[in-house]
Amino acid sequence: MKASFVAASVLAQYTSLAAAHSMFQDAAAGTVDYNSTCVRMPPNNSPVTNVAAPEMACNAAGTKATTSTCQATAGSPFTVEMHAQPGDRSCASPAIGGNHFGPVMVYMSAVADATAAGAASGASWFKVDEIGYDAATKTWGTDVLNANCGKRQFVIPAKIPAGDYLVRAEAIALHAASQVGGAQFYMSCYQVKVASSAAGQLPAGVKFPGAYSAQDPGILIDIYSNLKSYTIPGPAVIDKSFF
Repeated sequence: MKASFVAASVLAQYTSLAAAHSMFQDAAAGTVDYNSTCVRMPPNNSPVTNVAAPEMACNAAGTKATTSTCQATAGSPFTVEMHAQPGDRSCASPAIGGNHFGPVMVYMSAVADATAAGAASGASWFKVDEIGYDAATKTWGTDVLNANCGKRQFVIPAKIPAGDYLVRAEAIALHAASQVGGAQFYMSCYQVKVASSAAGQLPAGVKFPGAYSAQDPGILIDIYSNLKSYTIPGPAVIDKSFF
């Protein structure tokens, strides 16, 4: 009887942890809701944990391009949206729960064809949005995401040229990040066609994998140690002159 109780408790614990996993899966451009039509939907809601793996670009093996793109305009808002299960956009439950606290970031990469481009084949990613940790309010980016029904709105940089892009939305869960390999990376890539009248150059970017190290201070960290500040992984958001 006791053994059965212990087994049931362990199962419940693992079920709870799995339920806390999540994925970015929906998008909107301005007031146009594209649902999940332009996302490269991950095969499941489990995280990537190896920062050196090719999966760091657009999620696990088995994540495939879709035939659709979302239409966006440079200088206009775009929204990425995270939920625990595919197709469930309910605000009744957290976008990412289970004490999965951490930063939220958005990157973009220019590609020749968003419906066909490989995500980890030398793409250059520039960061357009981030939200980390507010020590005064003890609020993480994932808290903000949960308060907004999984939505994170950012502005497509006004000075980037027209063309196809991949938009990489990412949340990092740091509840177990006090040891190497403990950080959990949740990311999805959206296929976006940007209309723009700008003829400028693209911002400098980084590679995935390559942008993060397992020892980065924002990745290898004990978030329960009365943090006074937090260093968001990766490059800074591109210069404001691009917006």
